[in-house]
Amino acid sequence: MAKSRSIILARDMRNKQTEAEKMLWLKVRNLQLNGVKFRRQQPIGQYIVDFVSFEKKLVIEVDGGQHNESSTAAQDSKRTLWLEDEGYKVIRFWNNEILENMEGVLTSIMEEINHPHPDPLPSRERVK
Repeated sequence: MAKSRSIILARDMRNKQTEAEKMLWLKVRNLQLNGVKFRRQQPIGQYIVDFVSFEKKLVIEVDGGQHNESSTAAQDSKRTLWLEDEGYKVIRFWNNEILENMEGVLTSIMEEINHPHPDPLPSRERVK
């Protein structure tokens, strides 16, 4: 994905956030979680992640029901492996988790912030 194309797509996605994404953004923006800066709808490589802290190498994905479908789940797995190869920890929450249990979601995010994975993660050998 061309850099300018991914930036345009990310901007468009910011304007079309789901209700769960909007609610979570209100809680993680402006350094509210332990002073950690998060960005939303951020391009990383060929992907656009929902939320990322570059400082903590933490990606937060917010998934709707379409992520239950096998083709989408396979794409999510491929994307997660690529992000992990780049040194990111990826955590996922379902929309309904955020809408119904925001405190639990924030607790899980704080646990990752306070106990980050080793950085950088060793790269996996890429299949050619």
